Amino acid sequence: MSEPTTPNAPVGPGPGHNLLSGKTVLVTAAAGTGIGFSTAERCAVEGARVAISDRHERRLGEAADKIEQTTGTRPLAIPCDVTDQAQIDHLMDTVAAEFGAIDVLVNNAGLGGTASVIDMTDDQWNSVLNVTLTSTFRATRAVLRHMVPRGSGVIINNSSVIGWRAQEGQAHYAAAKAGVMALTRCSALDVAAHGIRVNAVAPSIVMHPFLAKVTTDELLAELSAKEAFGRPAEAWELANVIVFLASDYSSYMTGEVVSVSSQHP
Repeated sequence: MSEPTTPNAPVGPGPGHNLLSGKTVLVTAAAGTGIGFSTAERCAVEGARVAISDRHERRLGEAADKIEQTTGTRPLAIPCDVTDQAQIDHLMDTVAAEFGAIDVLVNNAGLGGTASVIDMTDDQWNSVLNVTLTSTFRATRAVLRHMVPRGSGVIINNSSVIGWRAQEGQAHYAAAKAGVMALTRCSALDVAAHGIRVNAVAPSIVMHPFLAKVTTDELLAELSAKEAFGRPAEAWELANVIVFLASDYSSYMTGEVVSVSSQHP
């Protein structure tokens, strides 16, 4: 009798299909091995000219090295602290000058943490909101100053299903991610007349090494058990959805928050 297999076991991202050929894609918080890195790598595989940013300069360089090794093309890597508007403006100006335009911005920067609302400090609340929500607003505002005059562009924000669902100890993070959803919907209407689309992804649980470091095995097992497939998503599985939203295949979609999850209430 054969051993049971995990339902919908991932087999890998597969080859590219030039879905983003000719487009310039900028991904924030792309150092390391998480969602941002996988998104940047997948966009390069799909033919995009890729720029990546992160506040961790050494890890940013290592990410650029890895993407060059796997795709044959080195991304433009620019250090940037998304809590600093001047650095964000410099990032946008540099990418636009280097590539001639920014076609797609993926706002991936975010900060989590666990604290009961009873004991949560102002610093804990403000830090999570600043990195996760306000930085998304800052980068969106900055890139629109490049996109609006061109009359085209795509912005994709990384939200979370926790913006819809309650989870103990996550009041600050949930509020920030719900804010990203609202920012996505409203900014989409603000710029629709300029031919610019704004959408978001809302993953449930995406496995990568950083998550494993900051989350207990017990909690990971609990969250995975709630998923229909009994496992977390791989980072490239979320990246594939982001590529779809960045591509012309989603040309009629704006103001949408796409749940990337197999969990259903």
